[in-house]
Amino acid sequence: MFKTFHINTQHHDDMIDMTSDLQAWLDAQQVGDGLLVVQSLHTTAGITVNENADPDVKRDMLMRLDAIYPWTDPNDRHFEGNTAAHLKTSTVGITQTLLVKAGQLVLGTWQGIYFCEFDGPRSRKVMAHFQGTQ
Repeated sequence: MFKTFHINTQHHDDMIDMTSDLQAWLDAQQVGDGLLVVQSLHTTAGITVNENADPDVKRDMLMRLDAIYPWTDPNDRHFEGNTAAHLKTSTVGITQTLLVKAGQLVLGTWQGIYFCEFDGPRSRKVMAHFQGTQ
């Protein structure tokens, strides 16, 4: 079963916690055990799993990615001027595969699933696919 999530981002760079939205969808589908694949449908936005307890982790991650991939580099040739966003997305990745047990996402105590915006604000789509038992 598939689900498309629509996300309207508010900032140029951001990490938006999708964990509760994904779990709510799984709850509504009354799933059992299986795999959940979450995928960004964009070349300038990714998906990652990281700490969701301390908001400074998001800030630090975005800051460090900016340090590695500065927004403006005179050597970049991509005509849209968003080479940094493409590089960040390739580094983070566009897909996460997660275990689901008895309908619940299998995550560590502090883990959350994040949509990572690197070229916003924009209207974005994330596709989720559950495969398993109901």
